[in-house]
Amino acid sequence: MLNNKRRLIPLLVILTLSFAVRGLTAYFIREHLTDPGWFQFGSYAYFDRKAQDILDHKSSIFLIDDPAQTQAAIYPPGYPVWLALVYKLTGERSPASVQRVQWVLDSFSVLLLVAIASLAFNWQVGMATGFLAALSPLLALYGAVPMADAPTSWVVLGAVWLLLSALKRKNLLLALFAGILLGLSCWFRGNAILLPVFWVAALVLVQARWRERMLFSLAVVLGFVVLVTPLLIRNAVAFHVFTPTGLGAGTNLWEGIGETNRATEFGAVYGDAALLEQERKAVGVAAGEPFSLYYPDGVRRDRERARKAFAVISSHPVWYAGVMLRRMAGVLKFAGTPQRFYGSAGINVTSTKCLPESRQGGVVAVFVTGLGMVQSVLRYCALPLMLVGIGIGFKRDWRITTMLLSTILYYLVVGSSLHSEIRYGLPMQALLFVFAGVTVAEIATRITKLTGHTIGTAHS
Repeated sequence: MLNNKRRLIPLLVILTLSFAVRGLTAYFIREHLTDPGWFQFGSYAYFDRKAQDILDHKSSIFLIDDPAQTQAAIYPPGYPVWLALVYKLTGERSPASVQRVQWVLDSFSVLLLVAIASLAFNWQVGMATGFLAALSPLLALYGAVPMADAPTSWVVLGAVWLLLSALKRKNLLLALFAGILLGLSCWFRGNAILLPVFWVAALVLVQARWRERMLFSLAVVLGFVVLVTPLLIRNAVAFHVFTPTGLGAGTNLWEGIGETNRATEFGAVYGDAALLEQERKAVGVAAGEPFSLYYPDGVRRDRERARKAFAVISSHPVWYAGVMLRRMAGVLKFAGTPQRFYGSAGINVTSTKCLPESRQGGVVAVFVTGLGMVQSVLRYCALPLMLVGIGIGFKRDWRITTMLLSTILYYLVVGSSLHSEIRYGLPMQALLFVFAGVTVAEIATRITKLTGHTIGTAHS
């Protein structure tokens, strides 16, 4: 009983901290919902229209009503359904209502990281991970923005926890459910579509027997396929595109070329608006005619973008490898001035940014300022703590560390192969805090031993 109380108190502190940081960050974002620099309301508008049509019985939840409207294949159907549910439950059809629900749920998601870290290593690592994740400006920001990134990350992290549980308990059913959750994440965003390949590669490395390698790999893949197959069939029937998200890979690849310093040389441009104008001129579409990135003839045009991008990459592989490395560095840049293409790594909370004017003084303001100061320190310490933690993790348990790294490396390597933003790899960012927690727990253990040894020496 005493041991349970000792664990409950730090968990409550972590939850309180998580709610405080995310709540304050959510206030800032709510004040900037009309600013495209903080909230991509253009992308949100698609989800919103689809959600409202579902509620008004104007559109199917799953099926694509008009295959001629190829822009309907940009995103999978999960997030519009989620928005429709939130709208229904809150009685308010607005991004503000979605934000209120998501930042609260994201506050609890920190406990999922505690569970992953505790299962992978020990309770002390879990506690350290929880405190760091609760304070993280990056995780708080995307938990407070009403987009699909945070819900997708929750599902992927749940899948990671189930996979680790499956390996710890030698339970194939848990591995199957891990694959199912991973497939479910593709209903929100298609980013994890190739993650099972990395999981299977890691399982082959960490499992001692071939029978276990095959069984666990098959369980994960089977669970994944069960959830992803309906999306594949839907898009194949409607658009003859065999992918869960339908379109977009070609756009991201070509705009990824457009963000480089050789964009002009290759005729690439960066940004949807610039690409749209370039293609409008190329096909001779008048300014007033309907024309978007995926309409008309969106499938062919997206494939053409991919073809041009692959031609550049195959002709300049060494140069493109350098581009990928710079993207990796960009999405791992937690401190200093944000790089242009990768989005924000979060804000440090302050009383002026995150509190109404009437509360920007007194004890609460001092507390908020203190939180922001701690966040500022964490920004600069986070990446070194993570890198050191990976090394410690390999020494403690190379198998578990390999399994965790399979997800991290997937988002880092595959994500950097095309235009990438920090929010696309949110599960990776969250799991990296597990390794930061490993380092912090190791430091705390060594300090405790050193202090105890010093006190013992003094008494003797």
